[in-house]
Amino acid sequence: MAILVELLAIAAAVASGHLVAALVAPASSPFVAVGDAVVRLSPQPVVEFAKSAFGTADKPVLLAGIGVLLVLLGALAGLAARRRPAVGTAAVAVLGLLAVAAVLTGPVPTATDLAAPVVALVVGVAVQRGLDRLARRPGGSRAGGGASDAGVPRRTVLAGASAAVAAGTLVAGGAGLALSSSGSGIAASRAALTGRLAAATLAETAPPVPASASFPQLGTVPFVTPNADFYRIDVALTIPAVRAEDWSLRVHGRVGRELVLTVDDLLRRPLVQRTITMTCVSNTVGGNLVSTADFVGVELAPLLLEAGVDPSADQIVSTSRDGWTAGTPTATVLEPGRGALLALGMNGEALPVEHGFPVRMVVPGLYGYVSATKWLADIELTTFAERSVYWRDRGWAERAPIKTQCRIDAPVGFSKLPAGRVQVAGVAWAQPVGITAVEVRADDGPWVRAELATEVNPNTWRMWRAELDLSPGSHTLTARATDRRGLVQTDIRVEPIPDGATGWPSTIVTVV
Repeated sequence: MAILVELLAIAAAVASGHLVAALVAPASSPFVAVGDAVVRLSPQPVVEFAKSAFGTADKPVLLAGIGVLLVLLGALAGLAARRRPAVGTAAVAVLGLLAVAAVLTGPVPTATDLAAPVVALVVGVAVQRGLDRLARRPGGSRAGGGASDAGVPRRTVLAGASAAVAAGTLVAGGAGLALSSSGSGIAASRAALTGRLAAATLAETAPPVPASASFPQLGTVPFVTPNADFYRIDVALTIPAVRAEDWSLRVHGRVGRELVLTVDDLLRRPLVQRTITMTCVSNTVGGNLVSTADFVGVELAPLLLEAGVDPSADQIVSTSRDGWTAGTPTATVLEPGRGALLALGMNGEALPVEHGFPVRMVVPGLYGYVSATKWLADIELTTFAERSVYWRDRGWAERAPIKTQCRIDAPVGFSKLPAGRVQVAGVAWAQPVGITAVEVRADDGPWVRAELATEVNPNTWRMWRAELDLSPGSHTLTARATDRRGLVQTDIRVEPIPDGATGWPSTIVTVV
């Protein structure tokens, strides 16, 4: 019974905290706040293992792991509380205080954020003490009696109280989940912004992507990645929810004058459409953390020049609504033709919530961790010497231009193929320079130059295909790309940290 008391108390604390958080500040949910703290405090090798092992499922896996850990801790505390009742109360209180600490040590804590963990702490301790007292009564409410004043056995009273707590927990937790998933009007706000973007006159439109830009019949991915399939890598356990009409951006720091911009302000500026391939620095050789989209937004460089960038400001620190930060080289953003955007639209609609609604940064040619802040809230012009940012604090490089890479999409690894001519196809990228050649070989044979698909622009990936004559047996297929500078993709294999992976992608097939 002591174990059940502990588990009910912990569950009630989590549910009540999540409900209060959904009402006042979603990111302050004790369960989520503890998860965020785990992400912030985890050593870099642990973070990289989670990303490589679980990919975009790393966040659900983390939250599930925290849930399992809470159950185990509750069970252990319940066992200890059989002999020392105070241990049970102390265990719940300590867990509640850890949740308070997790919120207080978050990126941008406010007084409102404390409401959820404090309520969770109070509810958890109250439920634990109340149920524990019922469980330990000698027989009923009267000393020496075997029943309560109403003649109800103690076990019945305890069972009823436990059932009531369980029901309340389910209701509170369900209500919290429903409120947080409703997004407080986010869906309606997205729909309205989608309509405004569709009605807007663009100062620049992206040329249509020709059919000759990809080889989907050979197994390559679509040239433009559907929003649902676009890779997602971030540290947000709870996606920041802010309506377009409530959004604002402060541009400050080493500037001549500060700017505060709303979505309406951005929509009054010239809107441009750009087809851009984005790449995650965590992408391993041959990996799939690379996607392409048509973005609509406002050019960032003219906006910064309007604010008056101080020549000493070599870094642009952009901050997300969840407190995450990125440091982008100022010179790169201001480089003529670079085309950095404050993006509002993606593939014909407002940004999806998981991809940064209502506004995100997109800087072609830089890995996302130094350029692609989602849920954008703040831009500060500063220096690399003055201010560090999230991933640089964790051992990643200060500057991160995208490296020339390619990938084999078809045939998939360990395929069984008929002998003779075999079609090999894939993608290559080297933003913002562009790809001029891809070569493929079987085993240690000669390199065969691949046919390149039509180039859309240097800021996007480029599809390729080749034919190889393969005899029966096992074969290793390898590819390498060359960019417009004449640089050939290196065969030296390195891991993504600190500034992106290198090496030739390969796949093994069996020919019969």
